[in-house]
Amino acid sequence: MSFPLLTATAALPAIGAIATAAVPAARRTTAKWLALLFSLATLVLAGIALVRFEPGGARYQLTESHAWIKDFGVRYELGVDGIGLALMALTALLIPFVILAGWHDADPLETKSSRWRPTQGFFALILMVEAMVILSFEATDVFLFYILFEAMLIPMYFLIGGFGDRAHTGSDENAAAQRSYAAVKFLLYNLVGGLIMLAAVIGLYVVAGTFSLSEIAEARASGSLSMATSTERWLFLGFFFAFAVKAPLWPLHTWLPNAMGEATSPVAVLITAVVDKVGTFAMLRFCLQLFPEASKWATPVIVVLALISIVYGALLAVGQRDIKRLIAYASISHFGFIILGIFAMTSQGQSGATLYMVNHGISTAALMLVAGFLITRRGSRLIADYGGVQKVAPVLAGTFLIGGLATLSLPGLAPFVSEFLVLVGTFSAYPAAGVIATTGIVLAALYVLVLYQRTMTGPVKAEVQGMPDLKVRELAVVLPLIALLLFLGVYPKPLTEIVNPAVQHTMSDVQKKDPQPEVEAAK
Repeated sequence: MSFPLLTATAALPAIGAIATAAVPAARRTTAKWLALLFSLATLVLAGIALVRFEPGGARYQLTESHAWIKDFGVRYELGVDGIGLALMALTALLIPFVILAGWHDADPLETKSSRWRPTQGFFALILMVEAMVILSFEATDVFLFYILFEAMLIPMYFLIGGFGDRAHTGSDENAAAQRSYAAVKFLLYNLVGGLIMLAAVIGLYVVAGTFSLSEIAEARASGSLSMATSTERWLFLGFFFAFAVKAPLWPLHTWLPNAMGEATSPVAVLITAVVDKVGTFAMLRFCLQLFPEASKWATPVIVVLALISIVYGALLAVGQRDIKRLIAYASISHFGFIILGIFAMTSQGQSGATLYMVNHGISTAALMLVAGFLITRRGSRLIADYGGVQKVAPVLAGTFLIGGLATLSLPGLAPFVSEFLVLVGTFSAYPAAGVIATTGIVLAALYVLVLYQRTMTGPVKAEVQGMPDLKVRELAVVLPLIALLLFLGVYPKPLTEIVNPAVQHTMSDVQKKDPQPEVEAAK
C-alpha cells in the first residue's frame, strides 16, 4: 500500500493543532514554535505532492479510497487535479507566514475585557483551519466535502470573535461587541448556505445513488445516470448558493468586510486568501462537473452578478476610510473576476480564474500583512491617522507599495497574468462583459494609489514620527511573498502547466470549446 500522502498533508496540521493546544499555558513561545514547525512540515508534504503530480497523467492523482459510512454510501475518497493541488499548495505556503505575522497577536493583554487570549488556542485554531481547507481541496466524495465545508466555520468563528483586532477606536466593550457581531454574521451567512447545500447533497444522492465524483462521472459517461432538467437546475442552485456565500459573490458578500475588519490581520488573510477560495474552487469541481447543463443555463445571470461584484466592490473600496475594510472590498472585486473567469466557459478564462485564486492569495496576504504591521505600530485602522510613513519607515512603505501594485495587477507581478487571461477569456465569449470588467482595473488603480498617497506620502504626522521600520520577523513574512509575486509575474509556466490539463477536463465536462476568432476573409 502506497504512502497516503494526501491524508498525511491534511492530518499533520490537525495533529499540530492538538499538540499546540496541549502545551502548558505558561509556555506560550513553545506553542508558537510548535505551530510553526508543523506548518512548515505540512508545506514540505505539499511540495512532495507537487513533485509527484504528473500534469499529463490521470485527472485525479495520489488517490485514496476507503469505506466510511457504508449504509449511506459515504466513502473517504481523496484525489487532486491540478486546480486542487495548486490551492492545496497555496494554503500550505501561506499558513507559516500567517503564524509568523500573528506571533504576538494572541499574547495576553492587561485590559479586563481581553484576558481571554490563550496563545495556544489561537495557533491551534489556525492549524485546524489549515487541515480542513487542505482536505476540502482533496475530497472527491461530495458528502466528505460538505462536512469539511461546514466544519471549518467553527474554528473560524472563534478566531474572529475571540481574537479580534486590537487597533480599535472605541472602548473595549464596543470592540468586543463588534467582534461578536462580525463572528456571528460570518457564521450565520455560511451556515444558511451550508444548510441549503445539504438539501442539494441529499437530492444528489437520491438521483445518483452515490456521493463519489468518480462514480457519478462514470455513470454519466455510460448513460446510466440522467437528470431531469428541472432537477439538475435545482441541485445546481443549492450548491452554487453555498459557494457564492463562501466566495463571496454580490449580494451575499456583506459578511466579509465585517469579518476582515474585526479579525486580526493574519486571520483576515486566512479568511480571504485561504477559506474563501474553497467557494470558487468548489464552483469548478462540483457545479461544473456535476451539473454541466445547469451551469450553462445559469451562466448569463452569474456573469452579471460577477460584473456587479467587480464594479461594486471596487467603488466601495475607493470610498473606504478603514484600511482593512478597503482591502476587504477590493477582495470582493477580485472574487468577481475569478467567478467571471470560471463562468466565461473558456479555457483562458478558467485558467486565469485558477491562477487568480493563487495570485490573489499571495498578493492579498502581502498587502494585508504589511497593513497589519502598520496598524499595530500606530494603533489605528483609519487612513486619516497616517501620513508621511515612507519618510520614517521606508522599507515598510516600499513593501506596502509592492503589495498594492500587485493588487491592482501591475504588469510584471503575478496577478497581472491571471487578470489578463480572465479578461481575454471573457471577451472572446462575452465582449460586453469583458469591456465592463475592465473598469475594475481602473478603479483598482484609484483605490490603491490613493491609499498609498494618504498613508505613506506627504508631511509626517506627529503620531507616526517615531514609527519603527520592519523588523527581521516581519521581513521574513513579507519578502518571500514579494519574491513569489515577482517570480510568477515573469514566469507563470510552472503553475500553468499544472492547471491547464485540469481546465481542459472541466471544459470537457460542460462540453464547451473556445470560440474561434473571427478573421475577415482576404479580398
